[in-house]
Amino acid sequence: MELLKLATEWAKSEVFSTRFFILFSIGFLFASVGFWQLGKTDLAKAYIIPTLVAGILLLIIGSGLNYTNIQRVKQFEKHYNEDASAFYQSEIERSESTLKEYTVVFKVIPILIIIAALIMLFVNTPTSRAICITAIAMLIVILLVDGTAHSRIENYHKELKLVDIQNEIKK
Repeated sequence: MELLKLATEWAKSEVFSTRFFILFSIGFLFASVGFWQLGKTDLAKAYIIPTLVAGILLLIIGSGLNYTNIQRVKQFEKHYNEDASAFYQSEIERSESTLKEYTVVFKVIPILIIIAALIMLFVNTPTSRAICITAIAMLIVILLVDGTAHSRIENYHKELKLVDIQNEIKK
């Protein structure tokens, strides 16, 4: 049962974490409405569409991850009761593949931030500045949330390896 408890706690904390994508998306959407209603300068008006797009993207990411993790929590007990050793193996493999994906994320997103900053330096129109600044803000949000998720899955993977699966199966 320790394995099931460990997996369920990890998935529930993932559900909590993914809600931050939704929270930040609401912030971007409010910002878009604010720029639309209150923006007087060309630069302020240029932020309307980029912040709207960033808000929608974060909402899609957050909703998708939230739904996936809620479904995962519901399936854990069923899969564990069917075959604890297969459940254990699938969780080890899934956590390892997720850790590899985060390695790519933590290399690509900083490069995208650098590219956006360079574009902002060389292209000085209100629209390009708004797009670059909004992209940088959105990518930072993704790094913040994914940074905590990476730490959590890393700890989960280490704890999975410490679980004595033989004793789990006998129970």
